[in-house]
Amino acid sequence: MMYRDRKPGDMNEGKWLGAGGKIEPGETADECNAREVLEETGLKLRSAHFYGIIRFRADKYEDEDMYLYSSDDFEPADEEACRIYRETGRYDPPACSEGRLEWIPKNKVPDLPLWEGDRAFIARILEGCKKISMTLSYSGDSCTVIEE
Repeated sequence: MMYRDRKPGDMNEGKWLGAGGKIEPGETADECNAREVLEETGLKLRSAHFYGIIRFRADKYEDEDMYLYSSDDFEPADEEACRIYRETGRYDPPACSEGRLEWIPKNKVPDLPLWEGDRAFIARILEGCKKISMTLSYSGDSCTVIEE
């Protein structure tokens, strides 16, 4: 998870988020996921699970759709970090310009400062759901969750 505290004017400042970003022209959602994880964490995904699309609708932010993924099948892209990871299972995330990266136990994620809507899809992941589709409708910071 990343604690967003380094990007000036960041709407996510003070919140914890997973790695992610915008799809570039000509890029698929899978390719974007792999690229963003690599750029933000230094981890190369070997595979990832796609849950579905989360639609964010808001009165004060731009609407966007998020392709929701998770993975436990990765390795550090850096050769020395990869060697250490294979020998010890330990990986220290690199510095990131957007925030502080930290390994958080799954059961502790709901205790973090999160967007209200993020709590909804994170709860579904922690419940073991394999397919998740929802719209998160924000009015200010208050969120209405519409599961589909």
